[in-house]
Amino acid sequence: MLSHRRWESLDQANRDWLHARYHFSIDAAGHPEHQALGSLIVWNDDEIAVGGGFPLHGHRDMEIVTYVRQGVLGHRDTLGSEGTLRAGDIQVMSAGRGIRHAEFNQGEVPLKLYQIWMLPRQSGGEPRWGTRSFPKGDRSGAFAVLASGFAGDQGVLEIRAEARVLGATLPARMKIRQQLDSFPYVYLVVASGRIEIDGEPMGPLDGVAISGAAAIEISASEDSELVLVEAG
Repeated sequence: MLSHRRWESLDQANRDWLHARYHFSIDAAGHPEHQALGSLIVWNDDEIAVGGGFPLHGHRDMEIVTYVRQGVLGHRDTLGSEGTLRAGDIQVMSAGRGIRHAEFNQGEVPLKLYQIWMLPRQSGGEPRWGTRSFPKGDRSGAFAVLASGFAGDQGVLEIRAEARVLGATLPARMKIRQQLDSFPYVYLVVASGRIEIDGEPMGPLDGVAISGAAAIEISASEDSELVLVEAG
């Protein structure tokens, strides 16, 4: 079963420095059909203006994956971590018992990124932060695991959630079959391009919740970048 969350249907918020769309409802006034999927509770599509950003603020008991699509993201936190991420880089922050951080546009063009939040398996624990570059060429033509809560996934960023984050780039006219590994919840977003999933079209920035499927057939109508989360 496919439940589309088209770009134009997403809840949104606009400030002087931030334009945000929400694939999942963030409060009771949000889209009633855009509810959380198991441990996956937030997927924000943020565009941050040059010079803008989120000031120092806190989180706890949350696994937060940041996927940079365009521009340069600056990060600093109360662990003493500092980082600069560019398009193709992934950041993971395990908030644990509590962490404060700031994120801001450190480049000269609007910063575009996904903020993906997942509930941890257990509350508490030491907060931690990590980042890694995943060149798009390394995930061309197939999904690659970027972050995972499972020990069997080697060489990826670790999260403490019952979930995996995957990415793929597909050239136009390419078709692939993606196994879903029996996860009860799957959510896919078209970061760029156009595709068809099991024959149903999806445009740029659209999302889709997938349930009851052991696998999906994806066909790229044009060069496309995809992000997928499997969640328990």
